[in-house]
Amino acid sequence: MSGQRDSGQSYHLRCTGEALATAEAHSRPKNITLFGSCFCPFVQRVWVSLEQLGIDYMYYEVDPYKKPAELLELSPKGLVPALKLNNSGAPRALNESTIIMDFLEELAANDPQRSSHTTESLFPPVSDPYARALIRLQADSVNRSLIPAFYRYLQAQDEDKQVQGAKGFVEAISGLVALFERAEREGYTKCGLWHAGGSLSYADVMAAPWLYRATNVLEHYRGFALPEGEQFRAYLKRVLAHPAFKRTCSTEQLYVDSYERYAFNRPNTSQVANAINTGTALP
Repeated sequence: MSGQRDSGQSYHLRCTGEALATAEAHSRPKNITLFGSCFCPFVQRVWVSLEQLGIDYMYYEVDPYKKPAELLELSPKGLVPALKLNNSGAPRALNESTIIMDFLEELAANDPQRSSHTTESLFPPVSDPYARALIRLQADSVNRSLIPAFYRYLQAQDEDKQVQGAKGFVEAISGLVALFERAEREGYTKCGLWHAGGSLSYADVMAAPWLYRATNVLEHYRGFALPEGEQFRAYLKRVLAHPAFKRTCSTEQLYVDSYERYAFNRPNTSQVANAINTGTALP
């Protein structure tokens, strides 16, 4: 970030690029409404899940910093993503991205007539609980290590802490890669894009939004380059080029603009940023 100054750039309130086209295609009322924010990676992984699993939904953009009443009714902390379920009398709601992803996977598995483009699952078959557990181990590594490391690096202000942050983020990536390699050694290659013949997995969806932001936000503000290595780079290319992921991506400038507040660690940037600054668990 040498030489850069905080310009006061605000976050975006509307998707751009392919994400805008997807949002507009899902602007009519449905049984499921996704309350989201165009720059939020926690929203993006739910959005990718909806796209990949072929579940009909409406996308509804909200300003998560102003926490409108309609969002607070669904998510007590006013956090996105939130899911509103409109098909059972009184509306019901879910919040927390991993809980929503689990719900969508189960919903898709019990809906033989999904009306969209796919009948995919994000997990191996239920007949192979060990293979499913390996995917959950990978996803757990994303939540426990990769995501906190991303924010610690991005929010670090002095050079020494930025160096430590870069090292920590690379170590988190290496830990995830080790779990991918373990599954491959044990012969589990059909679920997950680590293997060229695999399908998009729950863990891939968990990690992809932060890996993508590493290629634009971390590169712009920290001069960061993701690790080399033929297999990792091939994996990254497959994940970021996956149609379900690409459909939820805005243009890179939206993320660079929206994450300036994190890069300069402005006060009260978000509940996530506050948790990183205080060393507490992410909300």
